[in-house]
Amino acid sequence: MIRDTMIKTANGMISASSSSANAQSPGLKTYFKTPEGRYKLHYEKTHPSGLLHYAHGKTVTQVTLAHLKDKPAPSTPTASSSSFSASSGVRSAAARWLGAGNGSRALGFVGGNVGSKSISSSSSSSSSRIGSLGASSSSNSMTNSNFDGKGTYLIFNVGDAIFISDLNSQDKDPIKSIHFSNSNPVCHAFDQDAKDGHDLLIGLNSGDVYSVSLRQQLQDVGKRLVGAQHYNKEGSVNNSHCTSIAWVPGGDGVFVVAHTDGNMYVYEKNKDGASDSSFSVVKDQNQFSVSHARYSKSNPIARWHVCQGSINSIAFSFDGAYLATVGRDGYLRVFDYSKEQLVFGGKSYYGALLCCAWSMDGKYILTGGEDDLVQVWSMEDRKVVAQGEGHNSWVSEVVFDSYWSSPNSDGGGETVMYRFGSVGQDTRLLLWDLEMDEIVVPLRRCPPGGSPTYSTGSQSSHWDSVFPLGTLQPAPNIRDVPKISPVVAHRVHTEPLSGLTFTQESVLTVCREGHIKIWMRPGVAESQ
Repeated sequence: MIRDTMIKTANGMISASSSSANAQSPGLKTYFKTPEGRYKLHYEKTHPSGLLHYAHGKTVTQVTLAHLKDKPAPSTPTASSSSFSASSGVRSAAARWLGAGNGSRALGFVGGNVGSKSISSSSSSSSSRIGSLGASSSSNSMTNSNFDGKGTYLIFNVGDAIFISDLNSQDKDPIKSIHFSNSNPVCHAFDQDAKDGHDLLIGLNSGDVYSVSLRQQLQDVGKRLVGAQHYNKEGSVNNSHCTSIAWVPGGDGVFVVAHTDGNMYVYEKNKDGASDSSFSVVKDQNQFSVSHARYSKSNPIARWHVCQGSINSIAFSFDGAYLATVGRDGYLRVFDYSKEQLVFGGKSYYGALLCCAWSMDGKYILTGGEDDLVQVWSMEDRKVVAQGEGHNSWVSEVVFDSYWSSPNSDGGGETVMYRFGSVGQDTRLLLWDLEMDEIVVPLRRCPPGGSPTYSTGSQSSHWDSVFPLGTLQPAPNIRDVPKISPVVAHRVHTEPLSGLTFTQESVLTVCREGHIKIWMRPGVAESQ
């Protein structure tokens, strides 16, 4: 409960200041404690050690988690799959949230399956390089015949490359690298409901976008994309950087790409990526507007002008009904996607908002940014209903933990408590518990020389105010918003953090330099 949480943290927040035996990260502990038990560092993933550091200083590493099921029959080259995505910061979400918001609840993933044979051992074997991929790629592409098409993979960008690691292998190095010659990849998303082979999206600094089959990339032993569809080639539609990319849940191959110039574009993967699209001129940079392509064969099919300045992250609700964006102007905006209408928006206290994420039930949205706060927004109330103080620097990723359940919950009825996590440039992971029934609402009246009093009633002007649909709200008085404190604050990396993902068995933290740590949940580590 929130009040219990505040007492716990007031009596001494759990931190990680003491030294540890972890040779790679001196001064960092290999575990952190929570009310439900101890999370233990199981293993780490990173890019090849030979990668030059100066080559990837320009971009921030994002991670997407992708699950491939059994290899389909040859007659149906579909990659039915399920995914999580931890893309945020200058990228998402729509992923970055817990799964790029690709619709239905994603599967749990087993981390550190030490007893099974690692796929990486076969994918790096030269003896397996036989055969060709056929019509969808050049005939001289060599394939990995031992690749069985199953597994859970980490897809992450560092410098000019996309790397793919086998999550269930403890090998630190990736099993696959894909290099881009003219621009750096900055965001990506995986479609758990792909109807055909193309399930992976990659957005570049140049504005170019690719869709590919993840399975096909893993089968090929080369270091270039194979069988790719290319959109916005050489910035033909928009030459500003991509920042965030997301599949539309249940959209049957429709995806959205956000850019640094405040525009989002809606594409259909089954249309020619090179077809021309022309849109009307944006008349007012400060006003939201939607323009549709003039021709039925055009791709992209629509342009959403959201704001002046960069869109930093986008995230779809899991049912695909709503789309949240956060931007350089400090505003969260929530849109009804099918109606193409603004539902509401609200502003940060200071600076840009960098990340956003949805709860699984679609009732709450998290945001984080340059004011060092984590804010909880209610769809029902259309405003911020709680804010978390605990980070010492910019918040780069926020995610709800859909696998966590309250220790005293009976499993019945509606979920009343939420667990979510945040990571920031202060190198720390914070975990928070949110129980709306226990939120305390500040009173505006302060006794002379005293501290503010609190009440469970709706006492503050912010709490009582109701904003009409479609309005952008100013930041409320900071004294009006209920405060929550983290149950855990743990320094997990030496470098600023850029990503966070929850799975059924683990928590994944990512630093901007491309190092990933897999922390096993309480009970899971002991069982292994």
